Amino acid sequence: MGAAMRRIHVGNALSAFGLGFTIPYLYVYVAQVRGLGSMTAGLVLAVFAVAALIVLPFAGRAIVRRGPLPVLMTALVTASLGALSLGLSAHAPTVLSSAALLGAGQAVMQPALATMIVECSSAETRSRAFAFQFFLQNLGLGVGGLIGGHLVDASRPATFTLLFAIEAAMFLVLVAVMATVRMPRAPRVAGVPGEPAGSGWRQLLDNRAMVQLCVLGFVLFFACYGQFESGLAAYGVEAAGISTSALGTALAANTLVIVVAQFAVLKFVERRKRSRVIAAVGLIWAVAWAVAGYAGLGGGSRTMATAAFISTYALFGLGEAMLSPTVAPLVADLAPAGLAGQYNSAFALVKQLALAIGPAVGGPMGASLHAPYVVTFLLFSLGITVLAVRLGRRLTEVQNQPSLVRSRVVTQGGAPAGRVVAAEA
Repeated sequence: MGAAMRRIHVGNALSAFGLGFTIPYLYVYVAQVRGLGSMTAGLVLAVFAVAALIVLPFAGRAIVRRGPLPVLMTALVTASLGALSLGLSAHAPTVLSSAALLGAGQAVMQPALATMIVECSSAETRSRAFAFQFFLQNLGLGVGGLIGGHLVDASRPATFTLLFAIEAAMFLVLVAVMATVRMPRAPRVAGVPGEPAGSGWRQLLDNRAMVQLCVLGFVLFFACYGQFESGLAAYGVEAAGISTSALGTALAANTLVIVVAQFAVLKFVERRKRSRVIAAVGLIWAVAWAVAGYAGLGGGSRTMATAAFISTYALFGLGEAMLSPTVAPLVADLAPAGLAGQYNSAFALVKQLALAIGPAVGGPMGASLHAPYVVTFLLFSLGITVLAVRLGRRLTEVQNQPSLVRSRVVTQGGAPAGRVVAAEA
């Protein structure tokens, strides 16, 4: 791992730490500490998603034209201003505008950092780089949430101001760290005379393999991540009678499985076709939903229901550990030279859409329509397997299983354009 990659991973860990440091306590801060009510708190959470959906299409173009590092620095400064302003805001308009700044900055960090990983890695090292990124992200989220929870006190608004001030300072420290990164020279697409401004998006939409991967990605995030803290949590409490402490244990089990299994799973994944690994994840998650069905509908004891519910989250964690070295590198390998930023931003946009729609659909279903909820998402998980198998038919051998050609170095920034065309033929 070179110096640039080490600094990029520090950036991933710190950005995830900031997310875990403040986001879990945002609702309490707005609704109770600032006394703005649940409606405003809900709007703040919605603003995060809306801000991401607005800025990500432009972020991809900026990364392609300017490079990921300048875009990342801008996002960090924006997020720092948003965090500091949020900690000082006491009225709804300033809280909402501050949340928009913080949400936009955090949304752009993801594709910028992912593109930096692509440009500092080869096809042979990319899976491990993204696996390490996912490991650090989960570690950062967990540690951030743990420390943040011990700092805040709902009866003392100053503790929340301190929380957001620390987050703002952390983003500025990250600016200083990223300023020392020396990126390798990578292709830039600055535009061709007479070329329409939206040609990058049109080229992406013409790439059938990438479109199929985006559809698959939406289902992945909708059926898993979009349910963790909304529909599945509501289902566990209402149908299975899970206590809040048991819910916390289930979330901890999910993180623990990822941290423990990530690198053991990586050795297995690197030797398999990516499409088959994703298909296997769909089957594992289908089993997870079946176990969740037993927890809430099986009629067993409270102890058995709790154990089954925790096992559901653990199975989701196993699937996540298999996906981290698979999906993100595949996005990069499908991108023509110089367009990795555009492709990463497009996939991040799909993720944000799934995370916005998932809770809205799953929350009410999980709380009241228990059996339909489990059956629906069990079928979505099986759909992941079907979509993964279909995607595999669109991929070249290199894209589907890079280990077959270890001696071949794929052009930095993604697979050569010729291979993408071949994948679409």
